[in-house]
Amino acid sequence: MPFDRKSVAEQVAEHLRDALHAGRWQGRLPGRERLAGELGVNAKTVEAALRHLEREGVLMNPGKGRRREIVAGEGRRVAPLRIALLLSEKDDARVDFIVDIRQQLLLAGHDAFHAEQSLVDLGMNPDRIAGLVARTAADAWIVVAGSREVLEGFAAGPVPAFALFGPMAGIRIAGAGPRKAPAIVEAARGLLGLGHKRLVMLVRPRRREPVPGVPEQAFLDELQAHGIAPSPYHLPEWEETPERFHAMLESIFRVTPPTAMIVDEAALFVAVMQFCLTRRLRVPEDLSLVCTDADPIFAWCRRSVAHIDWSRGPVLRRVFQWADGLSRGQPDVRQVSSVAKFVPGDTMGPVPRGGR
Repeated sequence: MPFDRKSVAEQVAEHLRDALHAGRWQGRLPGRERLAGELGVNAKTVEAALRHLEREGVLMNPGKGRRREIVAGEGRRVAPLRIALLLSEKDDARVDFIVDIRQQLLLAGHDAFHAEQSLVDLGMNPDRIAGLVARTAADAWIVVAGSREVLEGFAAGPVPAFALFGPMAGIRIAGAGPRKAPAIVEAARGLLGLGHKRLVMLVRPRRREPVPGVPEQAFLDELQAHGIAPSPYHLPEWEETPERFHAMLESIFRVTPPTAMIVDEAALFVAVMQFCLTRRLRVPEDLSLVCTDADPIFAWCRRSVAHIDWSRGPVLRRVFQWADGLSRGQPDVRQVSSVAKFVPGDTMGPVPRGGR
C-alpha cells in the first residue's frame, strides 16, 4: 500500500483547489481564519496552502489585510497565450520583479518568453520594433519601460500589448507602474532644504525625449519653485550606452560639479557610485545621492541608501488580470498605478562647503 507523503498544507491546498474548480467561491476567497475554522486546521497551515496556490497562479495576494483573489478556475474558458516580454535591456531578465512576472504567467499556463532582442538592442526604433513583432509568434506583448513613441506604436498595432512602466498616460494601452512624481518632488525638496542648488537628475533618454516625462517635469518644476531656472544641466542628455553615460558624468563634473543627484534605476546608481570612487568623491560628504528605485543590494550597504520605494502588488495583479482577461476573450486597456514613497537615507547630507 503506497504511503501518502503529502504534508497537511499540501492536502489543504488540494482540497481548496478542488473547491475552486467546482466553483464554490467567486471573485475572492474567504479569509484565512474562516477557512481554518471550516477545515479544522490551524491558520498557519492554511496560509502555507494559500501560498502554494499563489505559486500555481490559482490565487493572487492583493496585500496585507485583504482576501486572496481567484484568478483561474474551472468553468472560466482560459486559452493559454504566447506572451512575449520585450525587455528594456537584456539584463532585465535577471531582475526579480521580471522573473516573478514570467514565472507567474508560466504557472497560470501561458507560454511567457523573452523576445530575442531588447528595446536597447533595437535603439528604441519603432520600425525595428515592428519588424521584431512581425517575426515573433506571440499572441500578446508586455513592453518593459518603452518610450512614448514605442507604446503608441503598440497601441495602434493589431497585437494586444501591456505597458509595464513607461509614459503610458493618454495612450489606449493596458498598463501599470509606480506613480513616482510626488516622491521625486519630496526627494528634491529634501535636498534643496539641505542647501543643494546644483542638483542633477539622471534618467535614460526615453524619460526626457522628446519632452520630459511626468516625474522629470515635476523635478524641474520643483527647481523652478525654489528660484532655480531649469536647464539641460539639471537633466543632462546622453546616449544610452555605458560609455556615453560615463562621458556625460565626466563632462558635468569638469566645470560645475553637482552637489546632489537623483539617479534613475539601481544600475545607473551603482555606476555613479563607481564614478565617485574613481574621483575620490565621498557620499554624502561631497555628493548626496538618491536612487529612484529600491533594490535588494541596498540592504548590504552600511550607509542606508536614500531611495524611492513602491508596492509591487498592484502592478503584478494588473499584469495577471490583463493576461487572464485576454485569455478569456475580454481584452481591456485599463491602467493602474502604485503609489511610491520617498525613503530618506544616509546617502543624503548637507551641501558641502563651497558647493552652493
